[in-house]
Amino acid sequence: SALSQIEHGSQESYELIPISYPVEAAISRANPTAEKRSVSIRYTPPESEYFLKGDSIQITSAVYNLIENAIKYSEEGTGEITITTLSRENQIELTIQDNGIGIPEASHERVFERFYRVDKSRSRSEGGTGLGLSIVKHIIEAHRQTINVRSTENVGTTFSFTLKKS
Repeated sequence: SALSQIEHGSQESYELIPISYPVEAAISRANPTAEKRSVSIRYTPPESEYFLKGDSIQITSAVYNLIENAIKYSEEGTGEITITTLSRENQIELTIQDNGIGIPEASHERVFERFYRVDKSRSRSEGGTGLGLSIVKHIIEAHRQTINVRSTENVGTTFSFTLKKS
């Protein structure tokens, strides 16, 4: 399975990649869902390209899962997702921010657990495996980094993680 592959992932498949590549690939994969729900995705590529050493497919998958998650919890028509890549010394910080329903504080730590659902009723109607965020966490940790979540109910959620610059 994809998850066990990531869990046992090696760094042999790591290569030099420009950060905009997995971000743009993830956006184009998520676009049909976003359009169906009238949620807009905004991304401004960095002025100068940042490169990192990593697994392009995994990073694309992590970004895609975060975007899909943001779309799912955004209100139709008014949903807005903003993706930014910032350079911080030897790190690239990637942020995915939405103005959706938010995550109750009690659930912040738990959202990365497998099959954990913040809102049982909503997720059943939305479908999905409940693996999204646990996959993201594994991918980021495989790259020896951490992912953070900040969220306010009815205001929105921001996921951010760093990747080492190459």
